Amino acid sequence: LNKEEGADGNRTAEGIQAYLDPANPPLDPPSIEVMDDKTRALHAAIDANMRREGKAYLRPEGDSLQTDLFGSERMIAWQEEKAQATLLGERCWSELPQTYARYGTESTRELLEHVRALEGAAAAIATDSGMQAAAVLFDVLLEKGSHAVVARGVYNKTKGYLSWLEKRIGCHITLIDETDLASLPNLVSPDTRLLFVETYTNPLLRALDPTKLVKAVREARDTSPSLRLIVDNTIATPWGMRQPLIEQGVDFVVASGTKALDGRDQNMWGYIASDHIDVLNGCLDLMAMRGGVLDGRRAGAIVSDLESARDRHTTRCRNAIAVARFLNLHPKVREVWHPSLESHPNRDAIERHYTLHGSLLSFRLTETDDDQTRHFCDVVAMTSLPRYALSFDGLVTKINHHRTVSEYFTPPAEIERLGVGKLVRLGVGLEAPQDLTACLNWALWRSREVSAKRVRQWQRDRKRALGLLD
Repeated sequence: LNKEEGADGNRTAEGIQAYLDPANPPLDPPSIEVMDDKTRALHAAIDANMRREGKAYLRPEGDSLQTDLFGSERMIAWQEEKAQATLLGERCWSELPQTYARYGTESTRELLEHVRALEGAAAAIATDSGMQAAAVLFDVLLEKGSHAVVARGVYNKTKGYLSWLEKRIGCHITLIDETDLASLPNLVSPDTRLLFVETYTNPLLRALDPTKLVKAVREARDTSPSLRLIVDNTIATPWGMRQPLIEQGVDFVVASGTKALDGRDQNMWGYIASDHIDVLNGCLDLMAMRGGVLDGRRAGAIVSDLESARDRHTTRCRNAIAVARFLNLHPKVREVWHPSLESHPNRDAIERHYTLHGSLLSFRLTETDDDQTRHFCDVVAMTSLPRYALSFDGLVTKINHHRTVSEYFTPPAEIERLGVGKLVRLGVGLEAPQDLTACLNWALWRSREVSAKRVRQWQRDRKRALGLLD
């Protein structure tokens, strides 16, 4: 460095010059007080933020991806804690203090305390999406030559990932109908590693009976001692269960927190909850290498809104009951699927194990094919109240033609076997139920009078009015 100039072109403070001597700098470290104004301002702001937050964050405001460890000793202690947690299997290392956000953050630790309580689990890990939660668990449990049993009616992206794994690593997947789960002991082998099911299935809202399923799994372990039961609890939510699934004997609960536990279409996340801490630590090790951990800013926003999220979900579930009852009595509707209806095939299980019926419902129109069903959904969207969108559990009600958005590439024979053809999927939001039923009633009676040309024109006009026209 030039004596008069710093590397950035600013004059170097006189007091720092001695520390630039390449042969004989002072014995004591340089004080922040003799450094450049920009340097002092930045680090003073960071220190002030540490005092405010009570955490060693490396930004002037809020949290940061890394924390100040103040030296190697803290890092060594962290590494030893992680090693002990992994070796003893008594603690999940998602609970360790934050060092780097790819391993976890202070906000995710706080969120996981809530998840553990909600799911009745010894430990939990947070992921950046619900699919990541399921996928990383499959990656850890399945290997070449292993076997998995999967309920046919689960989310099709879950089945798609398992199919990809089957080809990639040489495992074997067996799809079974929910009604065949009682025969599980006859389906497993010594290589069977997991059974994957959902509490409420998507889109036909079948309801899992945890007591019967756990009993079947325990019997199946006579043949397959490594068998683990994984339940996707996204639609029912932990708020909707009379008793946490882990406490009932389920090995792992996975869920998309993006849906009800966020409930604003704002924060994408997921989680795995379990008493099997060794497996959770294996999942964390994998995510530490490839990514997939929930970031701190989303975690903090989710934690701060959890109580409101629960209230919103309760409202959506209540609204969905009103809409389902309306549709169930409508002459233009052939079938309705929602856990609140007396006609539900799993009525007994719902009454014993569930307290909420979820916000998602499906229905099929009378005398329509798939093209007419798709047209009906487009016509409903013309009311601008149910919005045509893919998912559910947001602020607004969402409608879609299930085959278009979820089973577009599924062969017709499998569509028939799944029973999901000609299906309308409705994720009920926070609007007044009478407003929703008014829009649906209009479309049920008038959709066939609305031409495809008129639908396209409305879509163009709507986007133009919103300044969104391509």
